[in-house]
Amino acid sequence: MKCIARNCKRKAIAAAALCLVAGGLWAQSPSAPAGDAAQTAAPANPKAHDDQFVIGNDDLLAINVWKEPDVSRNVPVRSDGKISLPLVGEVQATGRTPLALEREIAEKLKSYISEPEVTVIVQQINSQKFNILGQVARPGSYAIANSTTVLDAIALAGGFRDFAKKKKIYVLRQGAGGETRIPFDYKEVSQGKNMAQNIRLQPGDTVIIP
Repeated sequence: MKCIARNCKRKAIAAAALCLVAGGLWAQSPSAPAGDAAQTAAPANPKAHDDQFVIGNDDLLAINVWKEPDVSRNVPVRSDGKISLPLVGEVQATGRTPLALEREIAEKLKSYISEPEVTVIVQQINSQKFNILGQVARPGSYAIANSTTVLDAIALAGGFRDFAKKKKIYVLRQGAGGETRIPFDYKEVSQGKNMAQNIRLQPGDTVIIP
């Protein structure tokens, strides 16, 4: 009798385990493929652009046309200020905001796509640069980021060389009326004096360290 009871108990445990496995497999089986659900969902509204940033040469743009992977791609802005896209052709990008570029691309695509949804994102900002020349460790061109100041520029360039004239630094800035020379006295600024001369650099500025 004990053997029969043990056998019955084993069979009951095995049957319960089988039910648990079958139930788990059923729960993991989706009623519809996830990809199909994603494709039928409406596109999320892209976050509104600041509409302040102006695209420049050499910037890298991510152009996304919803449901059109053959048109969507990453494109650099060429030296002539233009980009090229399938169906769209060449479009002027330099001097325009991402929002303005989105609108033009969408307008050009209307001949081929019904109600195109276009998003333009600046992936890399390569156009906004300043130059630093003279008695610094690493003279050259650097990207402007987070409101770069003259002090920031000197630090990015590795600091002064031994014979740098720290009181005679200046910034050359191009403007509508020509070139402006803006003086910068490092010794004053390092002592917390006349801090207004530690200006924020603009694209195209050149810091000269004599």
